[in-house]
Amino acid sequence: MVEAAGREKPIRVTGAEAKRVKREALGVPDRIRHQQRVAVPMQRRTPEADTRQRVYRYRCYPTAAQAEQLVKTFGACRWTYNEGLALRDKAWREHRVALGFAESCRALTGWRNAEGTRWLQEVSSTVLQQALRHLDAAFGRFFKGSGRQPKIKRKGRSRDSATYVRTGFRWVEDPERPGTGLIALAKQSGPLRIRWSRPLPAGERPVKLTVSRDRAGRFFVSVLVEERIEPLPPVFLQDAGAPKAVGLDLGLAALVTLDDGEKVDHPRLLKKYGARLAGLQRNLHRKDRGSRNRDKARQEIARLYALIADVRRDALDQLTTRLVRENQVLVVEDLAVASLVRSPRGKGRRRKAGLNRAILDASWGTLLRQLQYKCAWYGRTLVVVDRFFPSTRRCSGCGATGPKLDLSVRGWSCDGCGAVHDRDVNAARNLRDEGMRLYELVAAALPPGRAMPSLIRASEMPDVVLAV
Repeated sequence: MVEAAGREKPIRVTGAEAKRVKREALGVPDRIRHQQRVAVPMQRRTPEADTRQRVYRYRCYPTAAQAEQLVKTFGACRWTYNEGLALRDKAWREHRVALGFAESCRALTGWRNAEGTRWLQEVSSTVLQQALRHLDAAFGRFFKGSGRQPKIKRKGRSRDSATYVRTGFRWVEDPERPGTGLIALAKQSGPLRIRWSRPLPAGERPVKLTVSRDRAGRFFVSVLVEERIEPLPPVFLQDAGAPKAVGLDLGLAALVTLDDGEKVDHPRLLKKYGARLAGLQRNLHRKDRGSRNRDKARQEIARLYALIADVRRDALDQLTTRLVRENQVLVVEDLAVASLVRSPRGKGRRRKAGLNRAILDASWGTLLRQLQYKCAWYGRTLVVVDRFFPSTRRCSGCGATGPKLDLSVRGWSCDGCGAVHDRDVNAARNLRDEGMRLYELVAAALPPGRAMPSLIRASEMPDVVLAV
């Protein structure tokens, strides 16, 4: 078959020839057990009704022996991921054979029994299989167009983590303190010492565990559970009985501006710790490569960045929780953060680099992500207005649209009604009005008894509905 460009489309090898190539050229053994049975796709475990999957993250303090075993596990998971990626890449480029998760697992058995890689037996096989499952999921996102092509993981640059399914750990709940207990991982003799900052849902067994280590050397365990999250009581206006709505304008002068005029200050953590970071970076570059003093300097930088990330995450978590608790409908603008922080080029690139740094420090993407899943948890509605909606230059009083405004202009007056507007407050009010218009359109189109969706995007609504 010839494509329009004149090149031949690569033909995928299947059937008996594919089995032969996998066995002889790639070293993937055939499926020995249950050869006479028809292969049935694995059924994903569906959660119970009215339950949601939620992750609880805790700091853990492993012993020296446990930390050494976890470091080996991280390295084995990284090696298995890279080897599986190389095997699948070689199978397609050289032989036009597609490999999946099942073939990679059979190859993993050979790697564990080989003479040079027998050290893989020191790590639980279920953890290594999960690394291959993550690789298969990455390829699935790539084929669907929702992700990039998987790349190899590098030591010191990629995240150190290992995922344990239910057969890879033991959970014993403390009867005196429900929601806490002992967690013992596979290939380890004793349980981990975990700081239970908050309890898990009482009586629920963890579905999955992920143990990770950040660049500062801290160990964390993320526990995935299925629980029923009770929605918050609805919030309505006292006079009209309509749902209480708030417009949120995200910016850099103020992190969030509400339609009632309240402004949440931008913490500017990178600017606050900028001098200290610069000093540590200069100290790092004065050290010899490979020396222990250079590693100590790198650890100091990693600890400072971890402090900045923790403070930023905690501030955003408290802000989004307050907004979701106080309002029924939250309206934001659709922001293309990835496009806003593109690499600067040409004239003014120094200024653009500073703007990119400020946008990343504000962490708009994390704020929007937290608003989205918290609205879904607690029965709220998040309305995302189209990014081309002129919220800044439209008068919230008379609706007249003025000319484009430079970022340095923080206030302006309307030529139609003469009202004087604060740039951010006016944008928040326009977002609230537009969001309520979309909310009412969706509410009118829903059948009786149907609950409002937790997310409404203007870009996903039909043009006919938007024009009403």
